[in-house]
Amino acid sequence: MTQSLLEKHLQKLKRCRRCPNMHGPVVVGQPAQSRVLLVGQAPGVKEPVLQRPFAWTAGKTLFRWFREATGVEEQEFRQLVYMAAVCRCYPGKNPKGGDRVPDAMEIENCEGWLKDEIQLLKPGLVIPVGKLAIQQFLSFGKLTEIIGDTFKIEKFGVSFDLIPLPHPSGASTWHRMEPGKTLSLKALAKIRKHPDFVEIHNRAGD
Repeated sequence: MTQSLLEKHLQKLKRCRRCPNMHGPVVVGQPAQSRVLLVGQAPGVKEPVLQRPFAWTAGKTLFRWFREATGVEEQEFRQLVYMAAVCRCYPGKNPKGGDRVPDAMEIENCEGWLKDEIQLLKPGLVIPVGKLAIQQFLSFGKLTEIIGDTFKIEKFGVSFDLIPLPHPSGASTWHRMEPGKTLSLKALAKIRKHPDFVEIHNRAGD
């Protein structure tokens, strides 16, 4: 039942045109019926063309982290983990360089999709990737305060564990320098040992 509801949800999401300054098409992941939910920030310029989340440079780093930490390859990960985001369309370029950060209205417009996914999936583990994604669940000052820890969260009426990760962007040095490197490895180790990730890892090995 959840599978068919997820597929209907994604079809409806693909038709979303709420934000006039966002660049379509909407980027969605696979309808993975999973108790592990990964939440990214927003697609980059390549993702709408390739039609999958984390499809380019940052994705290569992200999936390398998971392969090295857990043994789960990218294709398996996409099938076993539901991949969402704070915003599902490409925000466009920032005139000062890099990609534009979605504004508060765009984040609010997209929040309903994430709410539906959390209520459908009832995840036991949520993995927000990058500051913007983490901020939807936690208030914090610096990444060093939260990366490497597990938080008990209740959001949209669902309780789950939250294990944040830094953004794997090539423009960021945080995850490549200390203490970021060690804290990132600590977070990945916690994800690997989490009961809900262990369950999907075992399914990957079947």
